[in-house]
Amino acid sequence: MRKSIRRPVARAALAVGAVAVAGLAFAPGAAAVSPGSATATYDCGTWGGGSATLTATQSGTAATITLTSAVTTPVAVGADQISANLTLAKGAGGTTVFSGKANPALNAGDPVTIGPLNGTVASGDSLDSYFAGTALSMTIFGVSVNCDATTSQAPGPFVFD
Repeated sequence: MRKSIRRPVARAALAVGAVAVAGLAFAPGAAAVSPGSATATYDCGTWGGGSATLTATQSGTAATITLTSAVTTPVAVGADQISANLTLAKGAGGTTVFSGKANPALNAGDPVTIGPLNGTVASGDSLDSYFAGTALSMTIFGVSVNCDATTSQAPGPFVFD
C-alpha cells in the first residue's frame, strides 16, 4: 500500500516542479537601464543652475526619469503642480522626450524635484540630456523655466535594455 501512495505523490511533485520550471523559462526578463542614476549640470538662466541628479527606471519599453536639481523654488509648490518635459538626445540621432506633471510638495527653498516623467524607449537606446537645445522645460504657476544641460551625464548616458 505504501508504494501505491508514494507513486502518485511523487508524480504530482514532479508535475508541479516541471510547471514551475516551464513558467520561469517563459517569464519575461526584467528590463534594466544602466546606469540607474547620473548627474549633469544645468543652466536655467535667471532661475539659477547647478548639478542635478537623474534617476531612471525601465519596464519593457516604458521608462521613467526623476530629476532632482540644484535649482530651488522661491515659493511653496503643491504636489503635481509642475509640468515638465525632459528631452534627451539619442546616441544614434534624434531625441526622446519624457514628460509629466509629477512632483512632490515643495517648500520654499527646496531643491526642485520632478518626476517620475514618462517616456518610451527601445532596447539599446543611449540617452543623454546634453545637446544643443533646451533639455528641461518646466511650467510652474504659468511661468516657463527652460534649462540647458551644460555637461554630459556622468558616469555616462542612460542605456536601456
